[in-house]
Amino acid sequence: MRNRARWGAIAASAVLALGVTACGGADDDNDGGGGDGGELTSAPGFDGTTIKIATLSAQSGPVAVIGKPLTNGIKVWFDRVNAGGGIAGKYKVELVNEDNRYEADTTVQRYNRVKSDVVAIGQVLGTAPTLALLPQLRRDNMVAAPASLDGFWVEEPNLVPVGAPYQVEAANGLHHYVEAEGKDKVLCTLTQDDVYGEAALQGVEAAAKADGVKITSGQKFKVADKDVTGQIQRLSRANCDAVSLAATPTDAATIWGTAARLKFAPRWIAQAPAWTGAFAKSPLTEYLQQTLWLVGEGADWGDDSIPGMKEMLADVEKYSPQQEPDLYFTFGYNQGRAIAAILDKAVAAGDLSRDGVRKALDGLGEVDFQGLISSYTYGPDGDRDPSRSNTIYTVDPSAKGGLKTVEKDVTSPAATGLEFETVK
Repeated sequence: MRNRARWGAIAASAVLALGVTACGGADDDNDGGGGDGGELTSAPGFDGTTIKIATLSAQSGPVAVIGKPLTNGIKVWFDRVNAGGGIAGKYKVELVNEDNRYEADTTVQRYNRVKSDVVAIGQVLGTAPTLALLPQLRRDNMVAAPASLDGFWVEEPNLVPVGAPYQVEAANGLHHYVEAEGKDKVLCTLTQDDVYGEAALQGVEAAAKADGVKITSGQKFKVADKDVTGQIQRLSRANCDAVSLAATPTDAATIWGTAARLKFAPRWIAQAPAWTGAFAKSPLTEYLQQTLWLVGEGADWGDDSIPGMKEMLADVEKYSPQQEPDLYFTFGYNQGRAIAAILDKAVAAGDLSRDGVRKALDGLGEVDFQGLISSYTYGPDGDRDPSRSNTIYTVDPSAKGGLKTVEKDVTSPAATGLEFETVK
């Protein structure tokens, strides 16, 4: 087991101090411009001059710590596009922002409120909200971009996922640990008791099988559970050397605060949605410096040797200088790039109807995110190819955003071999 000392004294105030406790190809020459500039017929969400795109993301409640920077990310991307004249150099994009509160039923309600007035949904935060919305997206032939990394979305023709799926994250995280620490360690899981947690378990189980190791203890928790003492005690009694964690920041704060109080200090291998930069300035910081690996994608914030990072930082300075370094902002910014590429292709084809946008997505091909995340290949069912690699981060309070790269381009045999199915 890892060093268990000293963490009990800091745990009592950790969750409150964190401030989240109230709380799953385009390129530089193609930022929404292109097409032949011909006049387009009006369509739902397009009045001949302005293209309306909706976002359905948490702006209140426990997951607003993710939702607010996420939505600001897509806003900054389209601020960039609009400053260049808009899609095809002439059609400005207007965002219609709705608060889904990270709730499935609220997401469906807000979608129904705006669906007749938008060309596409540029952002839907959450795995369960996206699943709840999917039947209507199919009926309405509406394209939407999930702010969720479930493998379900890879081959779903109405969805525009970006980034490596949760299953890939979990598989690469466990594989990296086994490669670094050996096969004789006690491996465990702690996952959100829903589809997000199930996606993580799929990845962990695939990696465990491929690497010839076993999972000794698997624990689950419910969203917003204020007491996870039992789960932490069971993991501790199992002598877990490493715990693969699927959570969002509020629940992660509760989990890590409880673990610190109980002096349980395994190697936490957490999926990207567990993180918020507030952790790097909280009473949990020292504990997390010693115990946490975060599995995400891309480069350290501020690394302007990466073309996409240099571009994004310039856009932040110009359009949102108050924005703090944040991985969710980057995710939203990348969603904007993908949606703009689809709109550009639809305008080039002269069709911003729902059928036209769907056809544009089917014919999109590879989108290059300029190193912020790996490229993603879109297309009809069966032709898509998501990223299979991840970046492993450690906590560093001196780094922008509180994270520092341990290793880039981690790609496990299990992640490479994963196949993804759509929701039936």
